[in-house]
Parts: sequence; structure tokens; C-alpha cells
Amino acid sequence: MSEPQTATPPPVPPPDDKPARAWNMLCHLGALAGLFVPFGNILGPLIFWQIKKNDFPSVDVHGKAALNFQITVTLAAFAGAFAAILLSFFCIGYLLVPMVILIGLAGLVFAVIAGVKANNGEDYKYPWSVQFVK
Repeated sequence: MSEPQTATPPPVPPPDDKPARAWNMLCHLGALAGLFVPFGNILGPLIFWQIKKNDFPSVDVHGKAALNFQITVTLAAFAGAFAAILLSFFCIGYLLVPMVILIGLAGLVFAVIAGVKANNGEDYKYPWSVQFVK
């Protein structure tokens, strides 16, 4: 007599992380709101982070990273613009204008790179980001 075979249960599928990855991506790409709304580059990541930070732990990490980087970019751009205005009295302030433009472009480019990586399920560490929100 042979023993009755018990059916093995099917493997449990891994949890669907697509919603978390989408929200992670939105935290980073929310910075593109700055193209349309003043301080939207900060408000976009802040809003997406606040909406889902308690639902998905990864959104808390990505939201803080995006928010910290956008605050850093904004402060750097303001400092550069202020320096350009002050130095314009000495006829050399115009030399800083391209720097301010490059800071803004870098903020957009790094946000898109981070958004793509977040959508792929990868973490992204922004360069030169100050940790304002911990």
C-alpha cells in the first residue's frame, strides 16, 4: 500500500509592488510641477510623499530623498541668483546666470533619472543633496 499523496499548495506569489514603485516614481517626478507652479518642485514631492508614506515604506524613503534634493536645488538656485544680483553692481554678475540655469536643469535631470530608477524598483541617491528632512 502506498501513502496517499498530499497536494502541495501553490507557491505564494510575491506581493505586487507596482503601486509602490509608481508612487516612488511620482515622488521624484513630482518635481516637474516646478515647471508650471512656483515652488512646485518642492510641493510635488511633498504632496506625493505625504499621501502614501504610511502605506508604503519605500515611498517614505523616496519621498524624503526627492524632497531633500529639491530643497537643496532651490536654495542653491536662490543663493546663485542673489550672488548674481549683488555682483551685477560690479558688472560681473552676468557670469553667474548660466550657473543658476544649470542648477535648475540639473534639478530636473536628476529628478527624471531618479524617477526612472524608482519605477524600476531601484533606489537612487541624489548627488549633493543636504538632508533637511530625516
